[in-house]
Amino acid sequence: MLKVAVIGLGVFGMSVLKALVDVGAEIIVVDQNMQKIEEGQDMVSFAVKMDSTDENALLSQGIHEVDIAVVCIGEDFESNILTAVTLKSLGVAKVISRATREIEKKILKSVGIDMVVIPEEEVGEKLAYSIIHQNLRDIIHLAGSTAMAEIDAPEDFWGKSLLDLNLRSKYKVNLIMIKKPTKFGTVKTFEINSSPGAETIIEKNDILVVVGERKHITKLAKK
Repeated sequence: MLKVAVIGLGVFGMSVLKALVDVGAEIIVVDQNMQKIEEGQDMVSFAVKMDSTDENALLSQGIHEVDIAVVCIGEDFESNILTAVTLKSLGVAKVISRATREIEKKILKSVGIDMVVIPEEEVGEKLAYSIIHQNLRDIIHLAGSTAMAEIDAPEDFWGKSLLDLNLRSKYKVNLIMIKKPTKFGTVKTFEINSSPGAETIIEKNDILVVVGERKHITKLAKK
């Protein structure tokens, strides 16, 4: 199981934590605020109150042994960059850090941080996509121009097989999952088809999870 450290439990850190819990990662959380630790500790394997810029403290708690560390400190850029650089120096394979401004993103990239995100930009771009393409439920930007998106199946896809639709050839996207809304008692949930085959028929209310370049996803979302 993937082992992830989430450092800093502000609004962004908590949203990252909840998303990781949903996908089943093993999670360690770190924050200097005991109240925030108490808010997150029921969701994770291990939660610790500590100064994440302290190399010895990180080593003593085994934070350096995680596969991925996500530094979510937003209000104190000095602590953010010191934490991120220390984690890289301790041998963490992938360090992802939050930035609040473009100049912070450039600085973090220049010191070898693997991935830098500006949450406000991500939210703004997602909102713009959802306004323009109302059948696009969500979009997550991956490396470069690649993204993963959830799109309501267009009406002219209904009743057709994936073989007939040939999404890779016509739209240059890869379909990786189909989500079918359903209910478990009164709770709304989804049936997941994580390996749709050529014979799979697209039905009304299906949600298509696709990966591809953003321009190709946009083309599909215009359907």
